[in-house]
Amino acid sequence: ALGDHPSCPSFPTMAHPAILNATEDDIHKMLAAQVHIGTSNSDFMMAEYIWRRRQDGVHIINIGKTWEKLMLAARIVVAIENPADVIAICARPYGQRAVLKFAQHTGASAIAGRFTPGTFTNQITKQFKEPRLLLISDPRTDSQAVKEASYVNLPVIAFCDSDSPLQFVDVAIPANNKGKHSIGLLHWLLAREVLRMRGVISRDMQWKVCPDLFFYRDPEEVERAAEEAAAPAFEEAQPQWGAAGVASAEVPATDEFAAGPVVPPTEGMFGAAGGVAPAVPASGWDAQPPAVDGAPVAGGWEAQPAPQPTAGWDAAPTGAPAAGW
Repeated sequence: ALGDHPSCPSFPTMAHPAILNATEDDIHKMLAAQVHIGTSNSDFMMAEYIWRRRQDGVHIINIGKTWEKLMLAARIVVAIENPADVIAICARPYGQRAVLKFAQHTGASAIAGRFTPGTFTNQITKQFKEPRLLLISDPRTDSQAVKEASYVNLPVIAFCDSDSPLQFVDVAIPANNKGKHSIGLLHWLLAREVLRMRGVISRDMQWKVCPDLFFYRDPEEVERAAEEAAAPAFEEAQPQWGAAGVASAEVPATDEFAAGPVVPPTEGMFGAAGGVAPAVPASGWDAQPPAVDGAPVAGGWEAQPAPQPTAGWDAAPTGAPAAGW
């Protein structure tokens, strides 16, 4: 199946059992994720893994070599007795999710994000580790980890692009290590093959974990998708005015701040008959004393003037002013 695609010419291949051959579905996944797309630059040590160069200058990686190195890397990972002694490292944001998922399913350790210098060489540091195998997503970005691995004789497996340096790298897996779909699919394929070799999952059945879980997800896209999913539910929860199921609001029969009942509005401004609506006697602090027959109503136009003060500063002057000063 590998030799059928133009990017998979017939090269001398490594000897491995036929059961480890790639299926057509695996090749389609790798092509859809653009695992075979390299960069415009090329390292002289990666020349044997490059099939050809396109007219736009981009190098095409041989997928057959990629699959063979994936199987070799899986056999090396399975040979480690304690899965926790395998450390997967990725400093790029696109590969951090894939590294964490690979460690979760295979039992390995993961270092996602910045690699602390001295993790493999300085025993005083809190993050000091003594692993037996190192899995690198990009030898150029994770160069500090690769350099320290060379100091402690630690074997290194790395996903290498067409321009990646191969110094201190023991097993180079030629693939596109810059795309979020490519790096996620590579870790998914490697984790699936490790579990198959350990006997955890069967080769006859499809792995229930989908490759999408290994892909990088932008936090803004996640929030936008959550808001779009919550918008229809919010609109359905809101009441529809004028609908048959929504009852009209009722006017309360009593006022909360007054003891007397609230008079409902009558037709017209001055009542149905054109006159003024009768006043309702109020009770409480706002109540006025009842008016006496024949006395003018307080506060009206016929109200009596207030008495003038006879003493104090406000008293009116009495008598004629005296002569002189």
